[in-house]
Amino acid sequence: MPGLGTILTAVVTPFDDDLRIDEEAFVALLHHLAAHGSDGVVIAGTTGEASTLAVDEHLALIELAVRERPPGMSVVAGAGSNDTRHAVEMTERVCALGADAVLSVTPYYNRPNRRGLVRHYEEISHASDRPIVLYNIPQRTGTDMPNDLLAELAQLEHVDAVKQANGANLALIDGLELYAGNDEDFARTLDLGGVGGVLVASHIVGNQMRRMVDEPDERAAIHERLLPVHAALSVGPLAMTTKAALNLLGLRGGRLRLPYVDADESEVATIREMLHAHGLVEARA
Repeated sequence: MPGLGTILTAVVTPFDDDLRIDEEAFVALLHHLAAHGSDGVVIAGTTGEASTLAVDEHLALIELAVRERPPGMSVVAGAGSNDTRHAVEMTERVCALGADAVLSVTPYYNRPNRRGLVRHYEEISHASDRPIVLYNIPQRTGTDMPNDLLAELAQLEHVDAVKQANGANLALIDGLELYAGNDEDFARTLDLGGVGGVLVASHIVGNQMRRMVDEPDERAAIHERLLPVHAALSVGPLAMTTKAALNLLGLRGGRLRLPYVDADESEVATIREMLHAHGLVEARA
């Protein structure tokens, strides 16, 4: 598996006031992330509001990221769907655009059984010539992939990693690189011998998360200091709270598309207080 990196940021998709993709802000954000600890980015994932992107927007965003990424930054393209045919098509297209890997979420809403999940990923594995990162997030999809199923899927060609967002399942699996799917599990994943995390707080405290990799003796202490960051970002959907934080930092996180709405005054105040506590913004007079 080509090295995708340890800190992969699930990057937001900035929208302008007309709710169009703000390409300039997006590229600036890629460079900000590269300068603050991220090895790579996941494009058009949940935090990137992929469910609100038209197919042409989705693919254009992947193409833009591949073309404009800073040197050395990996690009992992969200290409999952609960429609296997659509997931196959998107996998083929993002690979053709030059993505380094594909993030493929467990089918949601229709909730296939185990045999259906295996067949789904078999088809996707045939469509890819790049590493496939499985994405297990039962709190969103309604379907959990237990570790014995992950071990079975690891036998498929190109299925090389898992983004594990079910902390109860967090464990090393033969044949799969392990990425934390929740920021709060990043330290535990590293301690287990996992390769890293697909993270969100790295938009804001990426340098500190990088220290968790580079300074393992300090990992537990840094993790404890970052718990208030994770708590503040959890007052609403991560796309909403992350964009609010970026906007407060002057980094042009942009607007949100419905059904997400902008953070309200109380939520912004919580996020501002967290940023101030970490020395990132001045306190409001």
